[in-house]
Amino acid sequence: MIGYVTLGTSDLARGAKFYDAIAAEMGVGRMMEWETSIAWGEPGGAAGIAIIKPFDGNEATVGNGVMVALEAKDAGQVDRLHEIALANGGTCEGAPGPRGDGGFYAAYFRDPDGNKLNAFIMG
Repeated sequence: MIGYVTLGTSDLARGAKFYDAIAAEMGVGRMMEWETSIAWGEPGGAAGIAIIKPFDGNEATVGNGVMVALEAKDAGQVDRLHEIALANGGTCEGAPGPRGDGGFYAAYFRDPDGNKLNAFIMG
């Protein structure tokens, strides 16, 4: 149902470096690009992710309680995505590992603008 998610950025070039690396690990690239925004994914594929300078011209802010979850292929990819995020200006919000007893494995991180993401696998 979700086509794509948009996150605010105050520095498009810095955000692009972060998301180019994340997208490359997930096997996708840029699918749309304009002066104020970039989107990654595949047209007609799974939901994509985009960063954009806010339309109102104000500074981008982080939504409290908002998080974008990126579905990984396996636990190894969760680990790699966490490493890639930290290597490209992200910060750790929870190291890779199992969560609970149901086979949920995840890592949590923030992008350079402070937007919270996670990489996960189910079961």
